[in-house]
This record gives sequence, C-alpha cells and structure tokens, in this order.
Amino acid sequence: MDNAKAFVRDKLIRFHHCDPAGIVFYPQYFILFHELVEDWFNHGLMHDYARLVQAQRLGLPMVRVECDFLSPSTIGEMLTLSLGVRHLGRSSLGLLVEGTAGGKTRVRASLTVVLADVDRLRSVAFPPELRAGIERYRIDA
Repeated sequence: MDNAKAFVRDKLIRFHHCDPAGIVFYPQYFILFHELVEDWFNHGLMHDYARLVQAQRLGLPMVRVECDFLSPSTIGEMLTLSLGVRHLGRSSLGLLVEGTAGGKTRVRASLTVVLADVDRLRSVAFPPELRAGIERYRIDA
C-alpha cells in the first residue's frame, strides 16, 4: 500500500488481544480494524467519531470483510496499521487495511463499511464535506 496516502497508526499488541499462546486471536484483528477506522475519523478526517454516533446517530458497520492472516503477531509487538480507500460509493467505502511489524506484513484485509443511520438501520449518503476528506486517502490498489 502507498503509505503516503494511507492513514497510519501504531497499536501495541496487548495481553487482551492474544490467545493463551501469546498470539493475536484472529477476532481481535476485527476490533483493531474498527479502532483504526475510529482513529481515522478522529485524527485523519477530523470528524469526531463519538459525535457521529451519539449526536448524528450514524455508524460505520463492516458489511463485508476479506482477511489474510499472513504471519502471527505476538504480545508486546508494535503493529503498524495502515488504512487506504479503494472505493468511495454513495454510502459505502472499500478500505484496504494492512498490519505490519518487524518488517513483515502480518495481516491484510479488505473491508466494506457503510455509513448507516443507526436508528432506522438504513444506509445514508456521505455528506459532501466528509466525502472530500475521504478522497484524500484514496489509494491505487
């Protein structure tokens, strides 16, 4: 992924991410991916994610995930997560997420998330100001 256009965050792999062998338990990656999306909204798009959910009553559920677990990540490692936008639709986003540590790609995922009205449980269009910010993270992948 072209990290010049990607949103990047480091995440320390903690005990609660791991199975008894000290390796990231695969469902925990999905939690890390959602945390990355929240961080992207807060720090990359400068759009308060908590406000999005609580005041605007919008959310970004994952509706499709394709994930490759390429190499194990272990407790105490710093995992660098990168997020880039592959597709921006009316209400959906195609995201590429990669996690690397120690010079190796550990996990790679394609996520489809949808901007949804949490009360009506329906997709809604991205507002123009949010769409403009999202465009800055478009990658060629």
